[in-house]
Amino acid sequence: MSTHAPARPSYAAVLGLPHARRTFAAALTARLSYGTVSLAALLSVTRATGSYAVSGAVLSLFGAATVFLMPFRAALIDRYGARRALLPMSVLYGALLCVLAALTWRPGAPPPAVAAAAALAGACAPPLGPTMRAVWAALAPGPGTLARAYSLDGVAEELLYVSGPVLVGVLTGWAPPAAGILLSALLIVGGTCVFVTSPAMPGPRGAAPGRRRGSLSGLSAPVAVATGVGLALSAVELLVMAFAAQRSYDTALVPWVLGALSAGSAVGGLVNGAVRWRAPARVRLCWFALSLGLVVAVAGLAPGLWTLAGVMGLAGAFIAPALTTAYLVVDETAPEGARTQAGAWVNTGVNAGSSAGAMVTGSLIGRVPLGVCFVLAGAVAVLPAAAVCRRRRVRAVGG
Repeated sequence: MSTHAPARPSYAAVLGLPHARRTFAAALTARLSYGTVSLAALLSVTRATGSYAVSGAVLSLFGAATVFLMPFRAALIDRYGARRALLPMSVLYGALLCVLAALTWRPGAPPPAVAAAAALAGACAPPLGPTMRAVWAALAPGPGTLARAYSLDGVAEELLYVSGPVLVGVLTGWAPPAAGILLSALLIVGGTCVFVTSPAMPGPRGAAPGRRRGSLSGLSAPVAVATGVGLALSAVELLVMAFAAQRSYDTALVPWVLGALSAGSAVGGLVNGAVRWRAPARVRLCWFALSLGLVVAVAGLAPGLWTLAGVMGLAGAFIAPALTTAYLVVDETAPEGARTQAGAWVNTGVNAGSSAGAMVTGSLIGRVPLGVCFVLAGAVAVLPAAAVCRRRRVRAVGG
C-alpha cells in the first residue's frame, strides 16, 4: 500500500514554500489560543462563581457555539476572503474574551452574564485551522506536498493542545486564572493580524476552471469517519482514568498514559507525511480509522497500566493519519469556493464526536464492564469506516 520512494518533498521543503514559514508561525500563534482558553475559562469561572456546575455549563455553551457554528463562520471566509472576514471575527472574539475575563477576575460574578459572554465568544471564534489548511492547499504544488503539509499542520496542532494547558498552569502560578483568558485573547488577535497580512493569504474563492462546482454532499465519508475518531478519543480519556482507578493505580499516572496517546499521534502523523502512499486517500482513511478502532477495542485486555500506555501509543499512531487523510479527502471532493467550510465540517465532526463520546462514556462507566466499554469505544471508530469501505466497494462493483 506504500513505498518509500523519494518523490515526496521533505518537511523542510514544505516550510520553504513561498511565505509558508511566516504564515504558519502566525497561524500557530493564533491557534495556541484554543489550547489555553478552555482550561483558563474553567479555572476562572469556577473561582468566580464557586460552582463546578456553573463552570461546566459555561464551558458547554462556549464549546457548542464554537463547534457547531464553525462551518458557517468558515463559509464567510470562503465568500469574502480571510482578510475581510477573519480579522473582524478575531477582534470581536478577543473583545468578548476580555469581557469574560473582566467578569471572572474576582469572585462573585453573575452566572447569567458569564454564560452569555462565553456563548457569544464561542459564536465568533475564528476557524483558524480550516483557514490555514486552505492556505496550504493554495501553496502546495501537488498532492504529495499537500499531504506532507497537512501532516505537519496536524502534528503542530496536537502539540499546541498539549502545551496550552501547561502555559496556563505557569501563568496562574502568579496571576488570577482570568489572566489566562486575556492571554488567549492576545494570542488570537495578535496572531491573526500577522496571519491575514501574509502574501500567501488568498482572497474570496470562486470555482476555478476545471474544478468541480456543487454542494458539500460528498463530504459525508470524511466527516463521518472524523466523528467516529472523536467519539473514540474522548471515550478513551475517561476509560484510561477508570482503568487506573479500578486497578488501584495512582491517578497521577494517567496523564502519562494519555501522553503516550499524544506522542503516538505525533509520530504517526510525521511518518504518514513521509510515506509515499499508493492507495487512494479514501482507502487509507478507512484503514487508519479501522486500525484505531481495533486497537482501542482490545486495549481493555491490557494486564496493567504500563501495558495500556503502550497500547495507547499504538492507537495514537493512527489518529493524526486518520484526521490528516480526512482533510485530504475533503480537498479532493470540496468545491473550489468552499474549501474552508468543507475543512470546518471535519473539525466539527471531531469536536462534536468528542463531546458526545465523553457524555455517553461517563454514563456507561460503572454500569457496563470496563472491557465492554473499550470495545464500544473502538466500535464507534470502526463502524463509520466500515460503512465507507462497504459503500466504496459497492460503487466499484456497480460501476
